[in-house]
Order: sequence, then structure tokens, then C-alpha cells
Amino acid sequence: MSISHAPPQKPSSDTSGAPGAPAPAPASHPVDAASELELVPIVPSSTRRTRVPRWLRRTSGPLLLLALWQLLSATGVLTPEVLASPGTIAGVARDLFADGSLTTAMGVSLQRVAFGLLLGVVVGVGLALVSGLFRIGEDLVDASVQMLRTVPFVGLIPLFIIWFGIGEAPKIAIITLGVSFPLYLNVYAGIRGVDSQLVEAGESLGLSRWGLVRHVVLPGALPGAMTGLRYSLGIAWLALVFAEQINADAGIGFLMVQARDFLRTDVIVVCLIVYAFLGLLADFVVRTLERLLLQWRPTFTGR
Repeated sequence: MSISHAPPQKPSSDTSGAPGAPAPAPASHPVDAASELELVPIVPSSTRRTRVPRWLRRTSGPLLLLALWQLLSATGVLTPEVLASPGTIAGVARDLFADGSLTTAMGVSLQRVAFGLLLGVVVGVGLALVSGLFRIGEDLVDASVQMLRTVPFVGLIPLFIIWFGIGEAPKIAIITLGVSFPLYLNVYAGIRGVDSQLVEAGESLGLSRWGLVRHVVLPGALPGAMTGLRYSLGIAWLALVFAEQINADAGIGFLMVQARDFLRTDVIVVCLIVYAFLGLLADFVVRTLERLLLQWRPTFTGR
């Protein structure tokens, strides 16, 4: 026979149920003044401050610069011989628009940029497609383009004048040359930057080579192409400035050359402002086109 010994049980520390045990005194909680304060919800600082409209923030910098310019002109720090005041420049611009000289010059310059940009897009994108889609095309094209793009296109103006004369051809040629290289580099990088897994997925779905190019490669290269187009537009206006100041008889650059001969800083500044405005307008058009064509691509827009 085995005798089991139960382990001794420890007395419970809770004696509230024992007969005759005194009831525990209620715990006293000291009342603090801070505990009686009403809690205020925490609101992020970004929602508490007043939001300034974005258009006002974007225009505040140029407006401050314009006010500083007017102040320096009014106090005599900037003399009219060095730089005319904003009021004088506004009056000169109004006169140039009234007599039609500035409108005619803008039309001629826009026509030159349009032709040069069109030819540059055809040349740059065409070479990028040949070099990016085909290995033999890369071997034949890429080395030559990389060599030519290191040559300053402004230095080729005398050579273009010898080849094409002093008419419109050398001016359009210099714009075409300046536009082609940024487009080539960005489109080529966009094609070669397409994810290879997307290409393999397209092949597994039975897409032909042209189907891969149309549905996979070209959409993947489109962001790079739009970036190259923005760069090309900026270089197009820069090339136009150089082209129109050499043997030009019309255009914004021609007005600048005439104003330089007569020491008219106000007319020169008006022409520079027109160049800047046209460049900003062209960049706005490209950015709008980019938002429309690249709606499928989520991007970071800043905070």
C-alpha cells in the first residue's frame, strides 16, 4: 500500500473573506490640480497653420525680386545706362507690341524653334530607337553620337554658315543639333532601363517583337523621353539666342543686336524676358503633356 502525501498548501494572503478580519481601508487617491485640467487633443502643426495658396507661394519670389529691382532703380543704385527700371521696361514693351515689331520677331523666332525642334525630335528619337532596340545599331550609332555630343554646338556655327550660307538653314541646323543629343540620351537610357522581367512576362504571354516594343518597351521609355524633351526645349531656346545674333535680319535676337548697337538696355531686357516667357510656356506645355501621358505612373509630389 502506498501512502500519498499532498503538498502543504500556502496560506492565502487574501484575508478579506476570513471571519472577524478587519475590512481593508479604501485607498485614498490624492487629488492633484493637474488631473482636473481638461485634456486638449493634439492637432498636427501642419493642420493648425493657415495654408497659403500654391500659386501665391510660386509668385512671391519673382514679385519680391521685381520690388527690389524697382527700389534700386528708384534710389539711383541702378542707373538707366546699367539697367532700366521695371516701369521703363514695361513702357518699352508696350511700345514694341504696339508697333508690331516685337510680335513679328516672336513669330519668326517661334517658327525657327518649331522647325529645329521637329527635326531634332526626329533625329534624336530615331537614333535612340535604332541604338536602344538593336545591338548592332548600338555598335554603329552610339559611339559616334557620344563623340559628337562633346563638341560644343555653338562652335559649329561658322562651319554651318560655310555649308548652308547665311539664310535660315544654319539657324535651324544649330537648333536641331542642340535638341538631338538630350533626346537621344534620355530615350536610349529609357529603353535600356526597362525591367527585363516585364519583357520576359510579355514574351510568356505570347507577344511578338513588335508587340513587346509597342506595349512594354516604349511605355517604359516614355518617362525618359518626356524628360529629354524638357531638356531639349531649354537647349532650343539657348541655341536660338546664339543663332539669331549671327547674320540675322529678323527675330528676337535681331532686336537684341540692334539694341546693343544703340545701347538700349531696356529693349535688351524686354527681349530676354520674352525668351524666358516663351521657354516657361513651352515647359508648361511639356509638363501638362507629361501628366496626361504618365497617369499610370504614381510619383512622389513633395510634402
